[in-house]
Amino acid sequence: MGLIVNLVLLPGCVSNRTPGAAPASPPVLLPVLDRFTAADVPAMGAAETEAPPGRWINGFTPPNLPGHGLAEHPMLYVGEGYNKIFVVRDGKVIWTYSTGKSSEYDDVWMLSNGNILFSRMGYVAEVTPEKKVVWRYDCHNEPDADHTEVHCCQPIGLNKVLFIVNGTPPKLMVVNTQTGAVEVDHPLPFNKPSKPGNVHGQFRRVRMTAAGTYLVPFLSMGQVVEYDQNFNQVWSYKINTPWAAIRLKNGDTLITDEKDHLSREVNARGETVWEFNDSELPAAYRLAAAPQTCTRLANGNTIFCSRGNSRGAGPQLVEITPDKHVVWVLQDWKTLGPATAVQILDEPGVPENPGDSQH
Repeated sequence: MGLIVNLVLLPGCVSNRTPGAAPASPPVLLPVLDRFTAADVPAMGAAETEAPPGRWINGFTPPNLPGHGLAEHPMLYVGEGYNKIFVVRDGKVIWTYSTGKSSEYDDVWMLSNGNILFSRMGYVAEVTPEKKVVWRYDCHNEPDADHTEVHCCQPIGLNKVLFIVNGTPPKLMVVNTQTGAVEVDHPLPFNKPSKPGNVHGQFRRVRMTAAGTYLVPFLSMGQVVEYDQNFNQVWSYKINTPWAAIRLKNGDTLITDEKDHLSREVNARGETVWEFNDSELPAAYRLAAAPQTCTRLANGNTIFCSRGNSRGAGPQLVEITPDKHVVWVLQDWKTLGPATAVQILDEPGVPENPGDSQH
């Protein structure tokens, strides 16, 4: 069980697990989507490099899948193994951004101004709908650049970005994208690498909560730890391989445990209030690779992301209700690649306001 110490609770939280609950506010991202199809958007931006085609492009799509395929949700979509960002609206890909071979996408955000923030293992960058890079933090600037990686990012307002640089030691950082100032640069605990410089498995996600705390899943150390802004530990929970963790609007924490194919929602006392193993899916919708992340919607449904396999087997996205009824299965390898992260663009909340988004 997890150790609970002086948890910082969110004020005014109510359960978000009621099916059909009305959104708290209108979506802020839908109005900016027209920018992605404007006449001034180039087919390839100056910093783009076309990603090579994946071996899954002829992947089989079963008939009669639940939901409406690509038309189910407008979304921002990325996946490990295919370095192309997708924006989907009305059942069509309306915009892509490619960054060539090697490395991987693990985290992505659309901001309320339409810009897209993403992590690319070697760097974090922000690009406009017109495909202009307006900010980039490169791991090659780190003192031990050959042994550093970055797999996560979160916008904090429109001019700051939170991320973790894997390294020896790993560092939690907040950088001002307007001034370039490093506002937070704090080392995190880590296990000694099995080989010098082997830092790949340290961290995949970090999130700031509405209370201003840092929620940090230690992928290779088997725990999720919450720190206050002075890096005092205020909460922790032990779990095998926490790839991602998000603080929900009801105050619970939703954790994705990759090795165990498990997503578990725990409360402030470390009690399990809901969990789902992808082995519970009907055989026809079974995932070919364990989820690394999931997204909780305002209506209480949960969307799981899967990388499938190199041949395009299995669904990329599956949405279930709180009572585990499957309402949407996306398996479209001819259009999209693997799924590691998805942001649903008609959800309420301002993405760059910590706690507004359950992504």
